[in-house]
Amino acid sequence: MKRALFACCALLLGVAQAEEPFTGGDPEAGKAKSATCAACHGPDGNSSNPEWPVLAGQHASYIVQQLKAYKSGARQNALMMGQAAGLSEEDMRNLGAFYAQQQAKPRTASEEAVAIAEPLWRGGDAERGIPGCAGCHGPAGLGNAGAAYPRVANQHATYTAMQLRAYRSSERGEGVSGQMMQTVAAKLTDEEIDALASYAAGLQPRR
Repeated sequence: MKRALFACCALLLGVAQAEEPFTGGDPEAGKAKSATCAACHGPDGNSSNPEWPVLAGQHASYIVQQLKAYKSGARQNALMMGQAAGLSEEDMRNLGAFYAQQQAKPRTASEEAVAIAEPLWRGGDAERGIPGCAGCHGPAGLGNAGAAYPRVANQHATYTAMQLRAYRSSERGEGVSGQMMQTVAAKLTDEEIDALASYAAGLQPRR
């Protein structure tokens, strides 16, 4: 009887440990659900098209937040709005948990980008009222899962630059963090946006 109880407790503990801590999502269920996502984002969340985001290693909380935004229409994208329309909140949590466990592929930044972006990333520009990117996204670009600030390290530079321009034009801006990004991006030049996107892509967090 004791052995059976111990085995049951161990099994329950294993399930609990497998769940994503911030959303409670089930990565195995998310893997099964991700089959339709793989066409654009790749089987492990590493998309091959630089205009489509890398989801591997992204925080589950951020993925859930964005899928909800697509479903509600707060974030506009015809393809993603259609995909999110049929997802339940449980589906979103499970997908987030699956992608959070995947490994993003390393990328590189150009030397020219580092020279422009690194000061902005680390300390911002006080004269223009631009905060350092590291304040929310971290020195290594890993973001903050608790606050649903996204990981930007190893993201496609093309995609990141597209999003910064979308914030600058107010095309994007869902939620409080989105409004904050609008304010920051509005003060960035095209050269700075491209440099920051390249710099973030080349960040190499410790595994």
